[in-house]
Amino acid sequence: MNHSTTTRGATRFSLLILSLSLFIATACSNDAAGPGAAESGAGGQSRFDLKFERLDTELTPEPGASLLIWESKEALPFVEAIMKEFTEIYGVEVSMQELGTMDQIGKFELDGPAGLAADVITTSQDHLGKAASAGLILPNDEFEAATRSEHEAVAVAAASYNNKLYGYPIKVMTYAMFYNKDLISKPPATIEEVVEFAATFNDPDSNKYAFMFDAPFFYFSYPFIGSAGGYIFGNNGTDPADIGLNNDGAVKGMEVFAGLRKEILPISAGDIASDIKTTLFSEGSVAMNVTGSWFIDTFRQAGVNFGVAPVPAIGGHDSVTLSQVNSWYVSAYSKYPNAAMLFARFASNKSAQLLNYELTGAIPTHMEAAQNPIIQDDEIASAFYKQFSASHPAPSIPEVTSIWVPMDAAMVEIWDGKDAKQVLDRAVQHIRDAIALNARQADQPAAEPDSSKAPF
Repeated sequence: MNHSTTTRGATRFSLLILSLSLFIATACSNDAAGPGAAESGAGGQSRFDLKFERLDTELTPEPGASLLIWESKEALPFVEAIMKEFTEIYGVEVSMQELGTMDQIGKFELDGPAGLAADVITTSQDHLGKAASAGLILPNDEFEAATRSEHEAVAVAAASYNNKLYGYPIKVMTYAMFYNKDLISKPPATIEEVVEFAATFNDPDSNKYAFMFDAPFFYFSYPFIGSAGGYIFGNNGTDPADIGLNNDGAVKGMEVFAGLRKEILPISAGDIASDIKTTLFSEGSVAMNVTGSWFIDTFRQAGVNFGVAPVPAIGGHDSVTLSQVNSWYVSAYSKYPNAAMLFARFASNKSAQLLNYELTGAIPTHMEAAQNPIIQDDEIASAFYKQFSASHPAPSIPEVTSIWVPMDAAMVEIWDGKDAKQVLDRAVQHIRDAIALNARQADQPAAEPDSSKAPF
């Protein structure tokens, strides 16, 4: 990735979110092997008391309305079922085009003005700022009060830009701690307990470690920042002038982070790779592995007797991860905005999210849905939901693209022994410089084409 800092940052984060999108594919596989394996929705018998009915609103579909939905292939079982329910109740025909969440905004920028885009799209908040500032999507104003009251505050924040709600949250994605029940029966609640266990378990010469996480990557190391009072941007991730990545809490958290190399994971940052720790955990050489829910099926297929728990508390504070939230968004170019808004609300309410969990394993953002006893009794789903509830949503503003490369580099330097305060100060300055440069470039008018170099 030998591009500019901004481009590299966007590319790094895009690759990360592409990995996160595998969550739904994994969850689909989970249905055949564990909780969630039940036929439901249209024509099936659900374990939930699902009620699909007209929404409590005066909003009605436009005469002759039909809708096109963009969603990923992995979400197909749910989308097909919810489209059928919506059509039966509202008489609006709905079709779906398979399109990955990472690809939707780019295609939407071209197809929207041309009248070729979907009426309703789904994506995560890292694309929201771009879409909202360009006027590509409509605010969620008709159902704003209900959305704010029904969904986790973290999800509402992720679906908002400049304090305006745009999205209709559907599902959450974050990471937590997998632990091998054959190696450790009770997951440690604190990092100090992890250190104590590591003293009895670690055998580096045999690649045997108590605890592994992706230390070189800021996304996965964020708990050491966020749990201690650090943050990316102030005002709930909306103020790029207020960067909290080198405040006192962040520095203290990074000092704890640095100490773990000696205490639990005595290897260099360059030797910590996701595929290596995945293999070691699958083989029973790692007792605890902090990673995302998209690895559930991998570990099941490997025969690991695992559980999932929140990341251990850091410095006396509950761990705070970074999270992604997928939401529906209504196109500003839709010919049928009423019908599109009704669908987005209908396909994100309590019954819809329970159906989504049952068909794909998606973890709800809807608070009442998440508290359903069936989901609460699902150790994996409830653990990830608990971790999500204590997470910080990755900011949605465009300036976030300037964060990832400097902070990834900072994680490597601190892990490998550099002074945490100095490294964080330098990283924050690089972030400020990148944001300022991007702002200047955005203000410059496009250069006129040089006719002397035209090929005719």
